[in-house]
Amino acid sequence: MRFTTKVIPSRTGNIGRIHLSNPSSLNALDLDMVRFLNDLLPSYTASSSSLKATILTSNTNKRKVFCAGGDVKSVYMAGKGLNGNEADIHAFEAQKHGYGYYDPTANGNSNGQSGKDAITTAAFFREEYQLNHKIAQQYERYSIPQISIWDGIVMGGGVGLSVHGTYRVCTQHTKFAMPETNIGFFPDVGATYVLSRLKGGIGPYLALTGKRLNAYDLMHAGLATHHVPSENIDAMLDELTKQSLQDTSGEEGGKEVGGVKVHKQVDFVARVLMSYHEEIPKHESFLAKHREQIDDCFVNQTSVEDIVTALEKSRTEFATTTLQTLHRMSPTSLKVAFESLKRSKQCDTVAGCLKMEYRISQHFMRPGSDFYEGIRAALVDKDRAPKWKPSKLEEVTVDILSSYFDDLGDYELMLDDEGESKLVQCNL
Repeated sequence: MRFTTKVIPSRTGNIGRIHLSNPSSLNALDLDMVRFLNDLLPSYTASSSSLKATILTSNTNKRKVFCAGGDVKSVYMAGKGLNGNEADIHAFEAQKHGYGYYDPTANGNSNGQSGKDAITTAAFFREEYQLNHKIAQQYERYSIPQISIWDGIVMGGGVGLSVHGTYRVCTQHTKFAMPETNIGFFPDVGATYVLSRLKGGIGPYLALTGKRLNAYDLMHAGLATHHVPSENIDAMLDELTKQSLQDTSGEEGGKEVGGVKVHKQVDFVARVLMSYHEEIPKHESFLAKHREQIDDCFVNQTSVEDIVTALEKSRTEFATTTLQTLHRMSPTSLKVAFESLKRSKQCDTVAGCLKMEYRISQHFMRPGSDFYEGIRAALVDKDRAPKWKPSKLEEVTVDILSSYFDDLGDYELMLDDEGESKLVQCNL
């Protein structure tokens, strides 16, 4: 197993704990963290582990943060050939397709996850999506629910770590977003699967605008399963540990709790979470207050241009603010994000969406893509003034858009039941 000090695993009772501890980077996921988690989860779900649940928490330090995303700055540096790694520089300059060289047998590792020739622009997304797939399968395959404690900022890669798990607990400190269109990218980590299945126009609205959500919004949208005040989290975790030792029925059942089908052997998780859950007035959320306008402008639209037209016709304060937001985003990212949500509805599983997302991610790694300009403006130079190319929606042609969904040939994302080798098919 590969190790990092940025993720702290432990066991309390029959609970497997995973604690993110990278506070200096707001617990952002880097490749070392992804690789460690990919190695750790199989040990937690092994039949010999006797674990009844896993809990994902974070080191918040002085600022409430669950996970602020993936380490996209490192991806940027690798893609630009700024790491001092000759393999990275050569791959970026010589391979115009953008998905680089990924040798699945490098250094004798059949999974290719530690080979020196696996450049970051390919390896990071490939292995992150494999991790997302493991998490999505954990309950279905092993009857081990994951409980994620969203006590702070949850963005990008942090969403991928948690949203596919069985339970997501929000607090008064939760700030959730998928802000990728603002950095010249698109909502990934399986978000296309999740967002495309939200009710009404909420999914495309969130994907395009990157709107930040609080606990009220998350409960309204169904993205969070429970709301627990931050000051009660420790007591809830202690109770989960206590109940994991007392619950020894080992029986499998089939009832639903909070819309989630649970097995009797893990009923205690649902019981404890509901005992600490506090109802909040979901109708007071931003999404609820503007739901009618969101649905009017974002439902049944065939293009981003149609959404813009609908907002322009609306002439409400909400429409004006939303238009201003969309005009700041990468036009390419907006179109790719919207198209990815449409295509994700053809995928029956998270795995199929992850395969599509990997194709898109690698095309965003091509030299000159908006990803590099977006990261430069947000995280490198920090001038907050990206110069998108193309700069207008109408300049993002059908050919440009479709190129982001082209298959990668031998470089396709490979997934099997453990998220590593067998190709998952999806009509893309």
